[in-house]
Amino acid sequence: MDVNVALAQWSNLLIYSAMAVYAVAFIIYAFDLFGPAFAGEIPQAGSKARLKAGSDARSDARSKVSASARRGGTGSSTATAVLDGGSDGAGSDSAAGADAGSGAASKTPDLRRWARAGTALTVLAGLLHVAAIVTRTLAVMRVPWSNMMEYALIASAMVTVGYLVLLAVRDVRYLGTFVTFSVLLTLGLCITVFHTPAAQIIPALNNYWIWIHVPIAILSTVLLYLSAIIAIVQMLRSRSESKPWRGPLRFINMLPRSKELEKISYRLAAVGFVTWTFTLVAGAFWAEIAWGRYWGWDSKEIWTFVVWVVYAAYLHARATRGWTANRVAVLNLVGIATVLFNFSVVNLYFNGLHAYSGV
Repeated sequence: MDVNVALAQWSNLLIYSAMAVYAVAFIIYAFDLFGPAFAGEIPQAGSKARLKAGSDARSDARSKVSASARRGGTGSSTATAVLDGGSDGAGSDSAAGADAGSGAASKTPDLRRWARAGTALTVLAGLLHVAAIVTRTLAVMRVPWSNMMEYALIASAMVTVGYLVLLAVRDVRYLGTFVTFSVLLTLGLCITVFHTPAAQIIPALNNYWIWIHVPIAILSTVLLYLSAIIAIVQMLRSRSESKPWRGPLRFINMLPRSKELEKISYRLAAVGFVTWTFTLVAGAFWAEIAWGRYWGWDSKEIWTFVVWVVYAAYLHARATRGWTANRVAVLNLVGIATVLFNFSVVNLYFNGLHAYSGV
């Protein structure tokens, strides 16, 4: 079957277009993150502190009035004066603090509008990204995941889709900078290092297992990658809970608590581990059909098993007492490092039966 060259060219053009939009979204998301740090204030924290101080002052004054009333005598009038003065002073301080906070907020640009703009651009980039995959599929009329370029193209698109789906459940726009940058970097590799001209599938891959094994492997990679991103944010947030960040990294102090981030990261990794297990098993069945054995200690098989062992250790460590959340997160990062090594270095430089990179 011939390749539709025009559609293949359209696919490449759509990749470039998606990269341009991802780049703009990355810049806008970055401004949303770093903007408050350079503005130099967190109005909510200051306002709450001033209001609490005023409330404590009024509470102390009322206690003095009650004690004087019980004793009787001239102390009562003095205590009343203290109450009046304390109340007025605290009220004026609170009002001044509130006014200062509102004034600072009014002078500060609406930084969250940049997050909204970044999300809108990410949606547009995702549509262009998916369109690039569809046109490449139509150009060759086969499954679009038979080489490294197509694998990375679909995996990065699924990262974007996964991020947007997660965004529909909770506000995770603080991940937008990391997601758009990583997807942009992956697309850059797709059109340079991993670039493979549109062509028909090689006979060795022409099997129904390619419809099962590879998509599940892509899904596993996406889940584990998103888990690793959140693990990095979790570790940064954990540090800020004991020693708040200053300067450009002040935005980390306003993120969700590290405990909540760790739960999200764990759930994604747990599901990713299950799907990776299926990937390992499905690969063994495909190997039996293609080469007449389930396991042959091929370099790709070995590293796929290494990834499985690392994430099994991660899940075990999380359930073991004595392992802190940050130490478990480090295992998560080791796991994603083995996944990326398995995809890039093993495919490009290791000899084996799985030499289907197309590069």
